[in-house]
Amino acid sequence: MSGGAYGIGGQGLNLATHVGDDPERVSRNRQVVRDIFDLPQVSYMDQVHGNGVAVINFVNQHEIRTVDALVTRERGIALAVLTADCVPLMMHDVERGVIAAVHVGRRGLVNGVVNKTVLTMRSLGAVEIRSRMGPAICGDCYEVPIEMQREIEIIAPNSSSITDSGTPGVDIRDGVTWQLEQLGIDSVVDPICTKRSELHYSYRRDGVTGRTAGFIHLI
Repeated sequence: MSGGAYGIGGQGLNLATHVGDDPERVSRNRQVVRDIFDLPQVSYMDQVHGNGVAVINFVNQHEIRTVDALVTRERGIALAVLTADCVPLMMHDVERGVIAAVHVGRRGLVNGVVNKTVLTMRSLGAVEIRSRMGPAICGDCYEVPIEMQREIEIIAPNSSSITDSGTPGVDIRDGVTWQLEQLGIDSVVDPICTKRSELHYSYRRDGVTGRTAGFIHLI
């Protein structure tokens, strides 16, 4: 058994239904992605910057859950996370067949969605969890008020940054990395900044915009 984590981005290939795009076009885009990566049925979620975690199986795989993390032990189901600056976090224990897709923004750092997802994975038998983070806004570009920076730093040390403008900032991936380390989990981090990349959507850069997707499934 092995696992795969994939990400795809690009202006014009929006994969989100909640940003004002034509639903039929979004559906076609999602099918294009399935064809490109030879994905099985994909489970999406209605992300709300909370800490809800849903366990997906063949009975509920088509339900759109209002959560920020999906976990499964089923082969034949791909999990998706949609982002446009937030961190798409993929986690897996391939040997025991447990995977997760997590949406982590600044609020996710504070509300513990990473920890809750890991606990859910371990309750399903995961032991040796590994993780990968996809493109997200970098600390040089993510400006926040100083009070917010301090609040996040308490929960996720190492997340504070100074932006290119010399203002307080947050590096979400650094914060997630610290939280994972406390749980004994190493992570591979994609260094691409979505705000700087012309190939990725960025809410901070564009306001109303599409969403990039990250996928993970067992094969």
